[in-house]
Amino acid sequence: MIINHPLLGPRDSAEFVYLGAAELMNRPDPETASAEDWHGYAYLRDNPAGVHRELWFHEGGDRSILIVTRDTTTHEISAVELARKPRAQT
Repeated sequence: MIINHPLLGPRDSAEFVYLGAAELMNRPDPETASAEDWHGYAYLRDNPAGVHRELWFHEGGDRSILIVTRDTTTHEISAVELARKPRAQT
């Protein structure tokens, strides 16, 4: 599978590590979250067939984290974006 990195262009998926659903970026607030909130975040996951937003870590490259929109039944990738904007160079 080829992932079209927004900064580096097409890369083989072997350069990446799958991190899970993109919703994992939405952690509960440590100040206000209940034990049930943390249990849901850590253990309760959907496993959809079809289009899904996923986190992929570019371990074999620039170490960025990407949000990849992929159809889990065909592996067709419809969108790739940085999980956050790169920091400005100083």
